[in-house]
Amino acid sequence: MQPDMPVAGAEVDVLIVGGGPVGLTARALLERWGVRVLLVEKHRELSPFPRSRLVNVRSMEIFRQLELAERITAAAFAPEYGRIRFRDTLHASDFASAAMIGVSAPVPESPVIGVVTSQDRLEPALLGAAASEVRFGVELVDLAEEDEGVVARLVESRGGAATEIRARYVLAADGANSTVRERLGIHTRGPGAVGRVTTVVFDADLNRWSARHPAGVYLTAQGSLLPLYPEGGWALFVPTPEDTAGADWPGLVARALGDDMDIDVLRVEHWVVNAFVAERFRHGRILLAGDAAHAIPPAGGLGMNVGVADVHNLCWKLAGVLRGWAGPDLLDSYETERQPVARRTLGQAVENSKMMFQVQDVRREQLQAAAAQAPDRVEPPWSEQYFAQLGLVLGVAYRSAAVLTDGAGAPEPSDTGTTYVATAKPGHRMPHLWLTESRSTLDALGEWFTLLTVDPWEPRATLPWPLRVEPLPAEHTHRWDLRPHEALLIRPDGHIAARWNDGPPSDGTLHKALTTVTAR
Repeated sequence: MQPDMPVAGAEVDVLIVGGGPVGLTARALLERWGVRVLLVEKHRELSPFPRSRLVNVRSMEIFRQLELAERITAAAFAPEYGRIRFRDTLHASDFASAAMIGVSAPVPESPVIGVVTSQDRLEPALLGAAASEVRFGVELVDLAEEDEGVVARLVESRGGAATEIRARYVLAADGANSTVRERLGIHTRGPGAVGRVTTVVFDADLNRWSARHPAGVYLTAQGSLLPLYPEGGWALFVPTPEDTAGADWPGLVARALGDDMDIDVLRVEHWVVNAFVAERFRHGRILLAGDAAHAIPPAGGLGMNVGVADVHNLCWKLAGVLRGWAGPDLLDSYETERQPVARRTLGQAVENSKMMFQVQDVRREQLQAAAAQAPDRVEPPWSEQYFAQLGLVLGVAYRSAAVLTDGAGAPEPSDTGTTYVATAKPGHRMPHLWLTESRSTLDALGEWFTLLTVDPWEPRATLPWPLRVEPLPAEHTHRWDLRPHEALLIRPDGHIAARWNDGPPSDGTLHKALTTVTAR
C-alpha cells in the first residue's frame, strides 16, 4: 500500500524527527501500514561516519520482515568477522578473544544471522526501503500539541525558511541530544555523559592482518581499531585528547597499529558517550524512540539495535490507532514495555564496558610484572559471555495491558541476558521454527495479528482487526511445551498476545482478547 506524499504545510499522520537507523526503520514500517509519513533530518545528508557497527540477530529479523536482510548482509562483513580480539597492538597476537554470538555463526534460535556493518552502509538500505518523503537539512525547532494533533515548526538549514507541519503524532528519533525531549521537559536518569571519544577514519594497507585474523573490533591499549568495509577502510576509536587542534592523528593510529607505516587520515569526528534512560517515552501524541529515549554506551553493540526494536514495538500500535482498530490507550503500552528493556540494556552495556576494561587492566598488570615475558594469553573474565547476549536480544518479555497472561506470567530475563530459552508464553517473542525448508514461523508474521493453531479454524464473523490464521504442524508443539490443541495469538511485532490451551478460541473469545490487547 503506497501512501500519497505530503507537501509543505500539509497534515501527515506521523512526523518522524531524525534520519538515523531508528527513524528510517520507523518510516519503512509505518509505510507498510499505509500511514502517511514525513521524516525530517537536520543534517543535509545521511551520516558519512561509521558509528554503529553491529546489527544483531533481532534487528536482522525485523529487517527480514522488511525484505532488507539480504541486501544488508551483501554489504556486510563475512560471519568470521563477528569476533572481538584483544591485542597490545594490531600487529601483535591475540591475548584474549571472544565471539559475538548470533553474528560469528548462525544460531538455531533464529532464521537469520546478525552482521558487522557500518552505519553508513546500513542507512542507504533503510532509506531505499520506503518512498515516503524525507527532507534533509530541515530541523524541528519547536512543537505544540493540539486536541487532534501536533503542530511542528521546521526550519531549513539553507536560507532559514520556516514551515509548519501538522501531524497526528510525532515520533522523535533525534538522538541523545533530542530537541523534542528538551522541548517537552522530559528528564533522564543515569550517569549521563560518561566520556568523550574521537573517531579517526583512515586508509592504510591492513588487509593482510584482518584477512589472517578477522575481527569486527581489535581492542588495543591505544584504542579500538575497526575495519569499516569488506573492500577496505579503517577507523580508530580513542578517548578525545585535550588538544584536538594539535593532535597527531596519524601518530595515534601508528601507535595502535604498532607499525610506522603510511597512514592517510580521511575524517575525524568527536562525540560524547552518553548513558541514560528517559523518565518518559510518551508525552500525549509525541513519542520518543532510540537514543532520544535511551542512550546506551557502545560496548556490546546494543544501542542502535534496541532503538530498532523500539519502533518495531511502536509502529503497529500507531497504525492501529490511526486506522481505528486500536484505541489511543494502546500507546501507553509502548513505554510500559520498552522502558524496562532500555534499563536492562543500559545495565548490560555498563557491564560489558567493565569486562572490557578488566581484560585490559589484567594485561597491563602482566606487562608491568613480567615486562617482555608477559603470557601470550589472558583468560577473559566473562568466559566467552561478552556479546553472548541472546537472552537480552531474543528473550525480551513484555508485561502490559497489551498482553493477556495465561496465569504463569512472563519470567524476567537473566541479569546478564546471556541465556535464551525459547518459550510460547504470552509476552515473549514468537520462537523460530522452520515450517518449510525456507519459511520460518517468523515469516508468518507481518502487518496483521496471527492466530497460530494446530486445529483448522476460521472466524465465522468479520473482525475489525487485521488477522490471519496460520497452521502449526502438530509435530512442533512439543518444542514449546504446548498441548496438542493449543492456539497462540501473535501481535504484529512478533510477541505473543494470548494463549489458549483447549484449541482455537471462539469468535467471542477472540473478539474479547483483541479488544483488550488493542484497547479498542
